[in-house]
Amino acid sequence: MFTSAPHPRSTRRPLAALAAIALTGALAAPVAAAPKTAPVVPSTIAVEAGHKVSLVGHAVGVQKYTCNTVAGGGHVWGPGSTPQADLFDDHGKLIMTHFGGPSWQTKDGSTVVAARVDGVPVAGTIPWLLLKVTSATDGPDGGDRLSGTKFIQRVNTTGGVAPAASTCDATTVGQVQEIPYTADYFFWKKQG
Repeated sequence: MFTSAPHPRSTRRPLAALAAIALTGALAAPVAAAPKTAPVVPSTIAVEAGHKVSLVGHAVGVQKYTCNTVAGGGHVWGPGSTPQADLFDDHGKLIMTHFGGPSWQTKDGSTVVAARVDGVPVAGTIPWLLLKVTSATDGPDGGDRLSGTKFIQRVNTTGGVAPAASTCDATTVGQVQEIPYTADYFFWKKQG
């Protein structure tokens, strides 16, 4: 299991503070712009050589879990979750949304869909991930902010873990639980 090191930027803000950013769109105090450098991650979720970070977004949202019946009559939250989050730049400005697929769409309408390559479990939170882009489309008016994105990393996660197994049973089948989470997403493009 990977234990995250303290991040130079305060990504471990209380959820209430992050919600305030989402609602106001600005921080009360200035935040230094984080350089677009690669995060320090285990090798299993490192992006292959020849790519560079093009965009960083700080997510505030929820992971949605559905209570399902499984073969043999048991019940389980999942088997996975569906994200719903807003991503902000270092100054608290909304830059994109994140939703099922998993997909990301910038304000200019450009969209990418990605698939999981690998993950690293982190105690008490959703795992850190490496995702590879499987499709990309420009926005309807030619927006191309995500054009050329090849990989996405999810790191510095807090929250988002599935509800307790005991809360999914015959009486809660079909119910959806929304669990708050935060994360940093790094978007990578081919160099050159």
